[in-house]
Amino acid sequence: MKFKFIKFKGSIALLSISTILASGCGSDSTKKTDEEPPVDTAQSALINISGEIFSIPSPIQTALLIKSSGASYSKGILNDPRKTVQYTSNFAKALNLGVYGADLGYVTIYDQSQDAIGYLTAAKKLTDALGISGAFDAKTIERFTKNLGNKDSMLVLVGVAYRSSDAYLKSNDRNDVSGLVLAGGWIESLYFTTDIYKNKPKEEVKERIAEQKLSLQSLIKLLTPFYSQPEYTKFIDGLYDLSTVYESVEFKYTFIKPTTDAEKKTTTINSKTEVKITAEQIESITQKVKTIRDLIIS
Repeated sequence: MKFKFIKFKGSIALLSISTILASGCGSDSTKKTDEEPPVDTAQSALINISGEIFSIPSPIQTALLIKSSGASYSKGILNDPRKTVQYTSNFAKALNLGVYGADLGYVTIYDQSQDAIGYLTAAKKLTDALGISGAFDAKTIERFTKNLGNKDSMLVLVGVAYRSSDAYLKSNDRNDVSGLVLAGGWIESLYFTTDIYKNKPKEEVKERIAEQKLSLQSLIKLLTPFYSQPEYTKFIDGLYDLSTVYESVEFKYTFIKPTTDAEKKTTTINSKTEVKITAEQIESITQKVKTIRDLIIS
């Protein structure tokens, strides 16, 4: 698996969706984004937060895993895009922007173009409400509509929009908002994974669930500074509750020297990690994730 090192100064800045919905959208601004296919949209990112580095799978990576498991498209597991009117606080808007980002990645991977428009529109409403102006403007919506049916172009356009949000939040030091967006996208992706596992209990899906132990610890650390704020308290308590189940999930790490391709400037991580997680633990994780997700979208 290839990893991309990303370093932020005090801000996550929409990692859950901007890094990943198009983590490899080309950086050459002279190219037409609706004609340029995304690169490595499914890679994980290694993020540096206040000196701590951790890896978190992208919503696109999770959607690809779900699709490769043989699971069919299920609109019922997504958050209804019409519910944006229910989210009146910045706390709810930011969390659900993360949720809709993961949903948008899911529908795009499954080539559900019409559904994607609904989630793009929902994301636009929330970014506008959060003051992240310009990320989902009329031009972006129009270009997205013209590229219906072209999955690669749609992923690029989503990436462009979210990277605009990313830049705004980083430059304005809105760490609370960016952290919540990350958390919302992470919970939604884990919700997808646990839901699919009930019907498609494959080993790689089980491993993905177990691997979230470390990401959860980092999310808790990221959000804890805001714990005294009433809206955060119940949400973070839910994350702590989930972490108690993960405490007994075990990992066995085997180091294998990484290989580097100097010409392509990539390093492949060859080390392997075996996970031990029981059916009872997965069931408990599934229920607790659903509880947290219900709290976010209700």
